[in-house]
Amino acid sequence: MKKLLVMVLVFSLFVTMGIFANGKQESTKPAEAQTVEVLHWWTSGGEAKALNVLKNMLEKQGVKWIDAPVAGGGGGQAMTVLRARVTAGDPPAAVQMLGYDITDWAKMGVLANLNDVALKGNWDAVIPTAIKKFSKYNGVWIAAPVNVHSTNWVWANKKIMDDLGIAVPKTWDEYIAALDKVKASGKIALAAGGQPWQTATIFDGVVLSTGGPEFYKKAFIELDPKALGSDTMLKAFKRMEKLRTYVDDNFSGRDWNLATAMVIEGQAAFQMMGDWAKGEFFNAGKVAGKDFIAFRTPGTQGSVTFNSDQFVMFKVNKDKRAAQKLLAQDILSPKFQIAFNLVKGSVPARTDVSDAKFTIIGKKAMKDLAEANKNGTLLGSMAHGHAAPAAVKNAVYDVVSGNFNGQYDAKQAVKELVKAVAASKD
Repeated sequence: MKKLLVMVLVFSLFVTMGIFANGKQESTKPAEAQTVEVLHWWTSGGEAKALNVLKNMLEKQGVKWIDAPVAGGGGGQAMTVLRARVTAGDPPAAVQMLGYDITDWAKMGVLANLNDVALKGNWDAVIPTAIKKFSKYNGVWIAAPVNVHSTNWVWANKKIMDDLGIAVPKTWDEYIAALDKVKASGKIALAAGGQPWQTATIFDGVVLSTGGPEFYKKAFIELDPKALGSDTMLKAFKRMEKLRTYVDDNFSGRDWNLATAMVIEGQAAFQMMGDWAKGEFFNAGKVAGKDFIAFRTPGTQGSVTFNSDQFVMFKVNKDKRAAQKLLAQDILSPKFQIAFNLVKGSVPARTDVSDAKFTIIGKKAMKDLAEANKNGTLLGSMAHGHAAPAAVKNAVYDVVSGNFNGQYDAKQAVKELVKAVAASKD
């Protein structure tokens, strides 16, 4: 009986190993080689729907997607989780990341080399230089850009605008007049959340509107102390104080997508937010041009502040690399770039993708991006880590939030900004 049991067990083992399949041994991959763990912060309705595009593509190719979401629109909490994972020697295969955060991780020597995938996909020829600045490190591809977002947008409820006779504002003064009209009607003029990254996103557009692209470069990319401490920056902080008067009292800590929902539902007229907001409108069944419109922050026309979501690939065990590289390959495929960005609200990271399937806002975003890239007015967003390293970004967050929340006035904010940026560079 024992001998029979042993024979059965041995036979079962051989079958599992594939020795008896079709009379010859078949190669099988370890289960781990067909899984890819992805850490991200895309947890809102529109974001999750967009991410499912990639998940479904991979699963059709036999790769199991292990989802590791960490809520928090700016990605701060996700980076905290990531640091703990890497310290423990257990990094995910891929992590959603932005700008200088990518460079910081690259310097640590913990990221994978994607040069073979990039060469096969001709990435160098189709991805803009401003994006490649973060996708490559010392000539090595370390990340796959998913999209390009632009942040200097205002999203508006069209019915409220039509009911109040508000035309699309072209100048800052026209914008303030529109906000005044909405406030006088009893509705919330500006939907916002009190999270630092959201306030900084507004500040990006305000600074660009107030000083123009050259001033923005001087202040946020070159970190020129004279620009940071200038009268132009003082004017920008005063504009932020004015905008604060149009925000409801319950804004503190509100997630960005809940602020977007206020515009969608007609509780508020405007939201100053990146074009990921568009995905929320679409997810709610709203139609661009009919239910909502979008326009550049008044005074910033011709310039684009951008951020680019990228999936950074970490060094993983050999048995997980095949799935990781397949993920990177799929991300830069034209099929995915179109399908994902149609849902997400952003535009493709590839320059050779057709705009035929995009809405009127998407077509405008792609055109604006191309023109800004050509004219040298495609500017990395300070709020989203594409203008300066994380330490500087966080220093700006503190000052901008302090001003917006009444901790200190515009004049003091300018002084604090100069000090904070200088300290963050030490």
